[in-house]
Amino acid sequence: MIKAKNIHKYFGDIEVLKGVNLHIKKGEIVAIVGPSGAGKTTLLQILGTLDKPTKNEDYHLELNNISLKELSDVKVSSFRNSHIGFIFQFHQLLPEFTALENVCIPAFIGGKSKSETEKKAKKLLAFLGLTDREDHKPNELSGGEQQRVAVARALINDPSVIFADEPSGNLDSASAKNLHELFFKLRDEFGQTFVLVTHNKELAKMADRTLTMKDGIII
Repeated sequence: MIKAKNIHKYFGDIEVLKGVNLHIKKGEIVAIVGPSGAGKTTLLQILGTLDKPTKNEDYHLELNNISLKELSDVKVSSFRNSHIGFIFQFHQLLPEFTALENVCIPAFIGGKSKSETEKKAKKLLAFLGLTDREDHKPNELSGGEQQRVAVARALINDPSVIFADEPSGNLDSASAKNLHELFFKLRDEFGQTFVLVTHNKELAKMADRTLTMKDGIII
């Protein structure tokens, strides 16, 4: 599912990633843990094609059997929309749109029909217990509800993998627990692979596998 080899990243003279290697199988839920500044978010952004590794001859990055190193920026954007979902600590919902409209946006960007997209979005919101909230705007939703809308948005294009950066970091303990359990329910229901960057020890313990980063490498 995900294969990364010799991933380096420099910001100026600072080497943030120092040759990261990893292999994540389809359907796995993998937690990436480690101290602040270890390079976790930078790695997640590169794996999710939001950023690029610093070029070197030997690096390799493959998702869903497709080598991303060979793709143009336009093709990478198309690949990201079709194959990857994102969940962030701060939900990043657009405040002027309803929950339903927010969920639909990635599918509309991908050129999918309005009727089919809205039908699927309503199904996802129902699965997440938000049927009666689909016409509410983000400021009318609780923190936990906003994050579940963000989860539905991440799922709308049937991505192969979902990357989550501190997904429960902005939630109270009860909402965080519900979100963590939801990830496993989604994996069982839809077969997605999850890669989670987290400081939450409970979530890390629940994962199929935990990778620890320190000083720009996985130890």
